[in-house]
Amino acid sequence: MIPVTKVYLPDKGKYKQYIDRIYDAGWLTNNGPLVRELEQRLQEYLGVKHLILVANGSLALQLAYKALDLKGEVVTTPFSFVATTSTLAWEGLKPVFADIDPSSFNIDPLTVEDKITEQTRAIVPVHVFGNPCDVEAIQGIAGKHDLKVIYDAAHAFGVNYKGQSVLNFGDISTLSFHATKLFHSIEGGAVVTNDDELADKVRLLMNFGIAGSASIESLGINAKMNEFEAAMGLCVLDEIEQINAQREEIWQVYQQELDGLVEFQQFNANANNNFAYAPVLFVSQQQLLSVEKALKEHNIVPRRYFYPSLDTLGYLQTTQICNVSHDIANRILCLPMYPGLEHEEQMNIVKLVKSCL
Repeated sequence: MIPVTKVYLPDKGKYKQYIDRIYDAGWLTNNGPLVRELEQRLQEYLGVKHLILVANGSLALQLAYKALDLKGEVVTTPFSFVATTSTLAWEGLKPVFADIDPSSFNIDPLTVEDKITEQTRAIVPVHVFGNPCDVEAIQGIAGKHDLKVIYDAAHAFGVNYKGQSVLNFGDISTLSFHATKLFHSIEGGAVVTNDDELADKVRLLMNFGIAGSASIESLGINAKMNEFEAAMGLCVLDEIEQINAQREEIWQVYQQELDGLVEFQQFNANANNNFAYAPVLFVSQQQLLSVEKALKEHNIVPRRYFYPSLDTLGYLQTTQICNVSHDIANRILCLPMYPGLEHEEQMNIVKLVKSCL
């Protein structure tokens, strides 16, 4: 089977060396030495001030909401993985959906301001497929209405915007290091901020609110990354340049072979593409379903990222309709993209797609 993505497994011998260090130290969790080493290396690699490793990307979002004391309504995008919305609802916040731009697939700032009410406390945009949002416009709206901004940057590892990490925008950015991501630590995630006080608060919240051996200062949860996950992260980070090079090569083949037959996401001209995904947009849902069927008949499994549009989720009981998001969600398909995808395999995928068009 050729899946939409495949877990990148680094050199086994190198991973074993880190495991030996864990066994020698006998330190498995609770801010161990490998977690601290990975935090430091990621801060340097990504060019950010505070990067706090956590157990997964969903917890990173939940910690961000708690650290900013959010209550009430939050304006967000309907075009994302469900965790962007479900974490808001889980924390008792009300997601209010602003529609997306049909070219970038990101939240459209022109639709955000119309959704702001007296109950709005924050904006939660997503850098969809690693494509940076219009951060200046979003910050302008947030400043005008005194709102916090939390970027779900789960797809945006290694993306720079105008010469600096896109993670430096907003009050907080969050990352996911799930096994299927461009950079992974088996499970994991991170909270990124330039604010010293916010960073301290996140560290307190993620450790049960415990400030010291005899001091519990606040409500908190357990969101810590363990040493085995950090070991995987360190190994993958050692090989990140070759991972990036292979992903770019695969993405370029799709771009060259399918140009003019499908529509591609319009990427921000001031940013680099990290080639995290290979989304293509068909002219209709019927065409998409035809392609999907043909690929699956040949044991190739693409994914309808992101479908359905999140404003349709029944448990939210929302009456909002985001027409652009609905349209894109109905027509978009992510093709297989991972290091190790053979050129012959990829060309067979391309051939099958073309045969349906």
